[in-house]
Amino acid sequence: MQSRNPVLTRSGAFTRGGYATFDTSTPSAQQLEAMYQAPPATPLQTGRMTIDDVVAKTALSLLTVVVAGALAWFFVPAGAMGVPVVAALVGFVLALVISFTTSTNPALILTYAALEGVFLGAVSKAFNVMMPGIVVQAVFGTLVAFGTMLFLYKSRRIRVTPQFTKILLTAIIGFAVAALLNLVLGLFGVNLGLRDVSPVGLVFTALGVVLASLSLALDFHLAEEGVRAGWPHKMAWYVAFGLTVTLVWLYLEILRLIYIVRSLMEE
Repeated sequence: MQSRNPVLTRSGAFTRGGYATFDTSTPSAQQLEAMYQAPPATPLQTGRMTIDDVVAKTALSLLTVVVAGALAWFFVPAGAMGVPVVAALVGFVLALVISFTTSTNPALILTYAALEGVFLGAVSKAFNVMMPGIVVQAVFGTLVAFGTMLFLYKSRRIRVTPQFTKILLTAIIGFAVAALLNLVLGLFGVNLGLRDVSPVGLVFTALGVVLASLSLALDFHLAEEGVRAGWPHKMAWYVAFGLTVTLVWLYLEILRLIYIVRSLMEE
């Protein structure tokens, strides 16, 4: 009896004969040859992540940062830090959510990028008012650091080993704890000087630039390992998120470093 299931009746495997049957015919020599000569399926056809996916998603995320930053630059008054502080706090919460849930939701990641853009735009404008031209220098410095790290990673002068990752992550956690401690104690009138215009502030900020730059190697390695492991193409969004976080951090550290250096030179 022929199946009356509208899904099954569309398949020839379920319509030849009374019960479900399968095509057991043997392919001809010509068919086997054609199958053998056919090119392998591409990552796009198999739904796997590619480096092109990562590049495209990262470019879109950074474009969102730039556009939001430009809007903040033009519409947020210099010195008005209410909007950028709120954007930074909400962006921080979103970053935690994305990180701990390994979210690949494009809307969530682009929202994070937009919030960071608002924060960066307002902060950059404030710095540029105090020290004209510093934003251009910081952008250029970020591009140079990114290009240098990409070259060092691709040429295997920097190898991301388990030991390298462990040491770097430990250093980043230590840096973050020190920066947070400096901020909290500053609220109670205790100044560690880690973010001041001083030799101590210069060394600490330079360390931040080094750590942020080395973190790019971890992001490059994550993308490379993801492609090698055949991750789903949607994971490109997560890698793009990681690169965006690192580049935002790197830009802020370079911006602060240039400000400290120029301030010390003017004294």
